[in-house]
Amino acid sequence: MIGEHRTSIDIDATPELVWEVLTDLPAYPEWCPLVTGAEGTFALGGRVSFTFPPMGALLRTTVRATVLEVTQCRRLRYLLRFARRGVPGLLDVQHTVTIDLQDDGVRLWEEMRFRGLLLPLMTRSLNRDSGPAVGAMPAALKNRIEGRRATRIE
Repeated sequence: MIGEHRTSIDIDATPELVWEVLTDLPAYPEWCPLVTGAEGTFALGGRVSFTFPPMGALLRTTVRATVLEVTQCRRLRYLLRFARRGVPGLLDVQHTVTIDLQDDGVRLWEEMRFRGLLLPLMTRSLNRDSGPAVGAMPAALKNRIEGRRATRIE
């Protein structure tokens, strides 16, 4: 089974500033609503680690992600295996963030593709408990970046 979530938001900032905040993993808990910890460096083929609040007995709270694509100031794509023991095919999420240059800033696209045998069991839980939080990452990133710019200007 496959599920998909895609959203976008316009941010009044340069691609470089968006990229700077997006790739600063240790700062994720300060602004990202679903992440309580993050570490590592986004490098092609490398691994980064995210810690999430408990989401169920079958899912890990600390997940190592494999970095699939890094195009500086443009695109970041990585794969998370949420199922305990990281078993492929039980619950995998491919997360892609794309930065498109606009006339007055950028448009940030977030796409998540959920796949796995556990997805039918998790769909109701994701829609009820995590659904709004899953889609909250772009807005939280916008608030972080635009708030940071305002602080620098003042």
